[in-house]
Amino acid sequence: MKVDRVIMAQQGAPDVMQFETVELPPPGEGEVQIHQSAIGLNYMDVYQRSGHYPMELPSVLGLEAAGEISAVGAGVANLSVGDRVVYGGVLGAYTSRRNASAARMLRIPNGISDDIAAASMMKGMTVEYLLERTYKVKPGDKVLFFAASGGVGQIAGQWGKHLGAEMIGVTSGPENCRRALDLGYAHAIDRKSEDIAARVKEITGGIGVPVVYDSIGKATFETSIACLATYGMFVSFGATTGEAPAVAPSLLQKAGSLYFTRPTLANYVGPRADLEHSAGRVFDMILGGQVAVNISQRRPLSEVAAAHADLEAGVTTGSTIFLP
Repeated sequence: MKVDRVIMAQQGAPDVMQFETVELPPPGEGEVQIHQSAIGLNYMDVYQRSGHYPMELPSVLGLEAAGEISAVGAGVANLSVGDRVVYGGVLGAYTSRRNASAARMLRIPNGISDDIAAASMMKGMTVEYLLERTYKVKPGDKVLFFAASGGVGQIAGQWGKHLGAEMIGVTSGPENCRRALDLGYAHAIDRKSEDIAARVKEITGGIGVPVVYDSIGKATFETSIACLATYGMFVSFGATTGEAPAVAPSLLQKAGSLYFTRPTLANYVGPRADLEHSAGRVFDMILGGQVAVNISQRRPLSEVAAAHADLEAGVTTGSTIFLP
């Protein structure tokens, strides 16, 4: 069976991604073959394509997709042809059909579409581990979350509100601020026209917040430090403007005995039990109505380069999926 897929031979700008046609073999031992119906776009794809993260090349891009199992390899006992599944964090998603490890597959519950599953799995599991395990958000906590209009940020606002937190979202422009307030944020700060640290101090009565979730990196490092209360935790989980600078222990001391961490989803969903726990929480939040997933962009996979460019430029909101 021949399939078209997106591959890159070198890292760089979006135009390094090229289509190729290859023969797809049957699934190997421990694998399933998935006929994919929806593919998620994540900022991790940009990191890998751009060279921010080293990769073995050539490589097929994409980490997240949903679809139907069309074949099962030897040794797979818990999945069958016809099962609807989703995965996140399994390289090689930018294709209409692929083979992948059965151990990383998750059945999609009834009531959740393939589109929603593909748009929410990695983003939702990211929110789960950030808000429930990296720093366990408690009722009444004032929580600062950067990039509130993005796919992760939109889920985080709703999730945090459900946990009883007073969510403070940072975004850009009046329209995005209004949208953030509709998605669980009690406060929305316009980074283009407001002093973020000053607004946070105003909201918190000068105390600061116990936790900052910062996916921006270099450009917001000093702001994040300035927003934290004594004993606060700085959670750096992305670097869209470049890596945050090295953190001197004395800085954490002088700024209020702060904590600094740089977690990654790969660790938090590495063991199968953790993967099932995190995905189960995402499914439960969606099915229970606590989280609504906003798919703002549906694009054919042929527009992958343009979609990457839009994501890097910050002109997208919510989630983007590719339709292969």
